[in-house]
Amino acid sequence: MALQQIVEETVSGLGYDLVEIERSAGGLLRITIDLPWDPDASGERFVTVEDCEKVTRQLQFALEVDGADYRRLEVSSPGIDRPLRHEKDFERFVGSLVDITLKAPMGAAAAGQVSANRKKFRGTLERTPQADGAGWQIVWSDEPAVKPGQRVSKKKAPAPLQALGFTLDELREARLAPVVDFKGRRPKDAPPQA
Repeated sequence: MALQQIVEETVSGLGYDLVEIERSAGGLLRITIDLPWDPDASGERFVTVEDCEKVTRQLQFALEVDGADYRRLEVSSPGIDRPLRHEKDFERFVGSLVDITLKAPMGAAAAGQVSANRKKFRGTLERTPQADGAGWQIVWSDEPAVKPGQRVSKKKAPAPLQALGFTLDELREARLAPVVDFKGRRPKDAPPQA
């Protein structure tokens, strides 16, 4: 049986979602798991050390039975910069800050609003209704972030919001933007994070 299939069956059999399989030099096999997303569940649940330990034990057994070649096995959670690969990942993180990289630069489609060679964008992920189904867009402002303690003039006009529509086929990579929230460093108008 192929390594991908063994890992997928084992991880899903234990009730987790397989996010990524990565092989690296030195025989390291890195498996990233996540809890299945339930849109009706209240609050976000996270992968714990016990979850990783449970999957590691089962994978060690399954890989040994099939004679898979690896030296070290590492099972982890997706982390704060979780990759977004499937439609359900995008649905789950609508409204979140994401980093996307396009396969091809914007070219003339940007109408001079952004550099024609730009491929990378950071902004809020939104769903857009389209005739052939649902599309996606990222919304951002090129205004620099305000540093803690910095005064901002109330007369200063904010930079305009920009939006870029895209399909999943146009993406090279998409990830949650790693935003770390230190106590006391949150803007006063931001809602508290759990």
